[in-house]
Amino acid sequence: MPALVVYCHPSPRGYTAEVRDTVLTELSAAGVETTVIDLYAEGFQPVLTRDEWEGYASYPANIAPVAAHVAALKRADTLIFVYPTWWYGLPAMLKGWLDRVFLPEVAFSLQSGRNIAPTLTHVTRLGVFTTCGASWGLTQLIGAPGKRLLMRGVRVLCARGVRTAFLAHYGMDRSTPESRARHLAAVARSARRLIGGARAEGQTDAPPALG
Repeated sequence: MPALVVYCHPSPRGYTAEVRDTVLTELSAAGVETTVIDLYAEGFQPVLTRDEWEGYASYPANIAPVAAHVAALKRADTLIFVYPTWWYGLPAMLKGWLDRVFLPEVAFSLQSGRNIAPTLTHVTRLGVFTTCGASWGLTQLIGAPGKRLLMRGVRVLCARGVRTAFLAHYGMDRSTPESRARHLAAVARSARRLIGGARAEGQTDAPPALG
């Protein structure tokens, strides 16, 4: 059960890194072979260039600029994102990763008539662990575009019946040491259940009890 963890934060330390490390601890404890892509650490270029755009649908030539990332994605049956929510959505670095790596014939096929067909059907587990400065209520009012992109847009490309986990620490700007510690414990439980195959904690829209 290889896992791919995509970590997106400009700092290698801090609370988002603690969330990442909590997830990695659970994967290691379960004996899961894990690849970590740290987008900022490797200086990933998120901008889809003109040449890439013009060759976007030309598989397999389209994967050449991001071949290592595509290979890691194709190996994984567990895909986990760890990132901060900025302006209710994904950081530009992570959105750019999706733009450049989730290519035709890698993440989806354009050969199915009116609708795209999923080609990430080897991904049977999808996890998202994030932090939000805004409250849960305000995030829902805006529409939670980051969550919708990953938990709907990416999810539909994965295996039918893909197991999912979504967990966010809302109100991060007003968090306390106690709320952060409780959330890390919830992250550990959610990751453990995702790996184990049980219904993952946090699949509903209700926020965790942060106090």
